[in-house]
Order: sequence, then structure tokens, then C-alpha cells
Amino acid sequence: MADILEGAPELALSWHKAERGAALATVVETWGSAPRRVGAQMVVSGDGQIEGSVSGGCVEGAVMVEALESLENGEGSLLEFGVSDGDAFAVGLACGGTIRVLVEPIGTVLDQTVLQALVDARAGRRAVAYVCDPKIGGGRLFDDGFRDRFRMDRSGIEDDGRFVAIHNPPLRVVIVGAVHIAQALVPLARINGFDPILVDPRSAFGSQERFPGETIIEEWPDEALEEIGMDERTALVLLTHDPKLDDPALHVALKSDVFYIGALGSKRTHAGRRERLLKAGFSEEVIGRIHGPVGLDIGAAGPSEIATSIIAEMIQVLRVRS
Repeated sequence: MADILEGAPELALSWHKAERGAALATVVETWGSAPRRVGAQMVVSGDGQIEGSVSGGCVEGAVMVEALESLENGEGSLLEFGVSDGDAFAVGLACGGTIRVLVEPIGTVLDQTVLQALVDARAGRRAVAYVCDPKIGGGRLFDDGFRDRFRMDRSGIEDDGRFVAIHNPPLRVVIVGAVHIAQALVPLARINGFDPILVDPRSAFGSQERFPGETIIEEWPDEALEEIGMDERTALVLLTHDPKLDDPALHVALKSDVFYIGALGSKRTHAGRRERLLKAGFSEEVIGRIHGPVGLDIGAAGPSEIATSIIAEMIQVLRVRS
């Protein structure tokens, strides 16, 4: 959900329940170098407070005025704005573009029960699509039927004219082994929209001194992975070289829906890993899910380049897998 305000539906629901009034504004179409991508959201309260952005600052004031009017008349509206070259330059773009923004008052157009279900799905890490008429709003939730859009995190207009807003759980990467490569991988993961979680029972490795402010679980990997919950928006990267740590994690991950499993080590190391998993009862097909040696073959040398190759492979698997 890159570029989509984290918490916009939650905030809209909170303001509505507090009887402040709330309208949700969503970018439904763009042309040219629009400052924000389709699906970007902003929330407007009945007393004029705004959170989020639909244009990087170019048209938020106008959207707020229209949203307040929608709250008054109880109707949804589709707004169209042209972003001038000058305004576009001010928000870091080379040239302007055009955006369409759907405004939906909560309660009268966007039903509170639908919004509550959306908030609950997001809290439960369940991917859902909000589908509506882009001219008037007031849609429903679907958890299937838009496979490519879910995979690509891509909201947009369907051929039949419906607008589909994709709400995917945040991406996560669980890193087993708080080693030197992990120190490079964690910031790269954050830059690319992944929430990193470090797992290492060795307190000397997984310390706040080495990874300030990060989530570190000092448990055996199999126990930690069961606690975290491994789903299809989660990647697993094994960096320890130690079968005592890597193998228990693989036993959990290979039975889960994680979209990516990568394991550090040479081809010889991976061959030994494969033999141990075969003896443990895993099939060749299941073991084939493991990317080992981990990362794209870019001739990486050193922790930072290896981390870059890992992130690149994770994104490749996420975005172009069948």
C-alpha cells in the first residue's frame, strides 16, 4: 500500500463515531505526472481537520471544501483537478498532470458497517478490495476476484467502470540471524516498504545497540515464526549459516503461505540443506520454494551489495510471480 495513508480508514471511522463527521477522499484516476498514485487517500473531518494527501499539497484545500459540502448534502462527488507544471515542480515532479478524486461522506455514502469491516480486515492482516462506482462511491468489500491487482498493490478503474481500491496488509520481512548483512538489509527493507522483524536467540547479535529501534525477537526461530504468523505478505530471509537455527525456521516457513524464502550459503551449503529437508519429509517441489543461494546473481560483494541483491529478488518474486 505504498503512498496510501496508513490509518486513513481507521481515522475516518474514529471521527465518524465521535460525531465529528468524516469524508474519505481517494485518488481514483491520474494522467501525466500526478503527484500521488491511484489509491492515495486523505480524510476530512466536519470541523475542517485534514490528514493525508491526494496531491502532495496542490489541491488539498479545494478537496477539503468539496468534502465539507459533501458532508452537508450527504452525497458523494467526483472531482477533477489539473496540476500545473509550477505546482508539480513544487512537490518534486518535472511536469504536471490531472487527477480525479472521489469524495465519500461516511454514513451517508460510505456505509459505516462497510468501513468497519475494512478496518477489521486491515487489523487482521486480511487483503480486501473496496469496489465502488467512481462517480458516486458507496461500495462493497471483496476478498477475491482481483488477483493481479492484489499482487501488484495496484488500485484502479476496471474495464466495466468500477473503481477498485486495494487494501493489502503491510509487507514484512522476517530476518533470522542478526548478522552484518542484516544491518544493511534492515534499512533497505524499510526503504522498499517492508516492516523488518529480526529473530536471533543470541542476545549478543540481536541487540538494540546493533539495531537501534528495531523489533528483535530473542527466541528460537521456529517459536518466533509461529508467534509472528507467516502469511502471503511475509518474506523470510535466513542469514545464520547454522542448521540449528535455519532448519527449524524452514520447517515452519515451508508449511506456510510466505511469498519468499531465501537462505544464505553456497551451493554446497544449500545442497546439504536440501538433503536434510528431504530426510525430514519435505518434497522436492516444496524445497524448491527456497531461494538458495539467496539473492539475485549480480556479482554482489560485501554486506550492502548482498542485501541489495536480496531485496531485489524479494521484489521480483512478489511482483512477477505467477
